[in-house]
Amino acid sequence: MTARPKTVTVFGSSRPRAEDPQYVAARALGGALASKGLVVCSGGYGGVMEAVSRGAKEAGGQTLAVTAEFFKARANKWVDEEIRMKTWQERLFELIKRGNGYVVCPGGTGTLVELAVVWEMINKGAMSKKPLVVLGDFWRPVVERVREIEVADASPWGEAKEAMIRFADSPVESATLLASELLGHN
Repeated sequence: MTARPKTVTVFGSSRPRAEDPQYVAARALGGALASKGLVVCSGGYGGVMEAVSRGAKEAGGQTLAVTAEFFKARANKWVDEEIRMKTWQERLFELIKRGNGYVVCPGGTGTLVELAVVWEMINKGAMSKKPLVVLGDFWRPVVERVREIEVADASPWGEAKEAMIRFADSPVESATLLASELLGHN
């Protein structure tokens, strides 16, 4: 029996356009993930979601999108398979369920919710521990502030929790961390 390919769900803003640095980075991320043999899953619309799907397809990889009737729009042209959910909430939890690991790119309140929900589900044991990588420094102040509060409140914050979220400076570093965790190689 052949093992099912591992899937990485990527979260990020729908706003960046092809010439924006966030789009360029997400496109490189998609390519790097696909080159490691990882399936790329996203919310399927524009911006980071389009870029990561595009990069994966250009690298010969497989792409998946979870969209919602709530948003009306359909998946971008770089998506191989669209999974359509009814509500925004169902979409969020399907994106989480599909991922064997996650990358969080810069974004707005939607991306913040995605980061927080994945982090909390891992933190509370609502799902098995899965690798969670934050690309760049955009979310670093938020993550560090939450970590400070946890420590100040004397919440249990062992070594495992400290490593729960990893930061990566580049798309290649993100893909390498995930490939190491999910596939056991660089």
